[in-house]
Amino acid sequence: MKTITTIAELRAALVEHRRAGKSIGLVPTMGYLHVGHMELVRRARSENDVVVASIFVNPLQFGPNEDLAKYPRDLARDQAMLADGGVDFLFAPGVSDMYPRPMETVVDVPKVGSELEGSVRPGHFAGVATVVTKLFNIVQPDRAYFGEKDFQQLQIIRRMVEDLAQPVSVIGVPTVRETDGLACSSRNVYLTADERRAAAIVPKALDEAERLIAGGLTEPAALEKGVLDFLSTEPLARPEVVALRDPETLEPIEEIGEKPVLLLLFVRFGTTKLLDNRVIAPKSAHFAKVA
Repeated sequence: MKTITTIAELRAALVEHRRAGKSIGLVPTMGYLHVGHMELVRRARSENDVVVASIFVNPLQFGPNEDLAKYPRDLARDQAMLADGGVDFLFAPGVSDMYPRPMETVVDVPKVGSELEGSVRPGHFAGVATVVTKLFNIVQPDRAYFGEKDFQQLQIIRRMVEDLAQPVSVIGVPTVRETDGLACSSRNVYLTADERRAAAIVPKALDEAERLIAGGLTEPAALEKGVLDFLSTEPLARPEVVALRDPETLEPIEEIGEKPVLLLLFVRFGTTKLLDNRVIAPKSAHFAKVA
């Protein structure tokens, strides 16, 4: 695996592969990798001739009250993991490489990006969409891989690609979980031992939602309240968002019917906010799981 830090060098490294007709897969990350990231790499490796992973802690997606400096970093560890995963090129630029002067151009998906997490982190998803667009322009991948755990982010990127006719296939990869069901996340390292044990209630709350729907519950507000009450049985859990939405548009739904529904959870433990979600099908539904 070759580590590259500048845009010009990466473009030069990829040009011959592209001319030879080889397919290129991109796995964008902010580093401090875990098994969930490595599942993205595994998918990319199995579906492309050349795999590029990027590590860039993007300042555009951090708000004024979010500590960019404290985001966990361990480049040497990440390099070893990516090399073992069969990555061909690691793009690890600095801020001055990606943004040699302050960005004036912004890519935004304002309607979807201002909902849910975007409502409490204004500008966050514009920062995500802008840096992903820039990575797409630099790498020009055939496919790009993102985890379903960050479901809102995934749908925003899909909408951005569709709206701008960007020539890349966005591949959603199912959430990888730890043995107790907790979604793998770089944020998990911030949890204390007690908070980590308590966090197991988050995937259990998704199970509870599925049980309620299977039992015939059709009112979204009642389902959200049932899940909120379930989460409230854990003293260390502070639910911030319990939202039932349409899996494609992320818009609120009026009734749980035959179509699949998306439950999104944002739950805080101490200073750490965990995100999780599940697409749930009522018993009578016949549908293909959202990719």
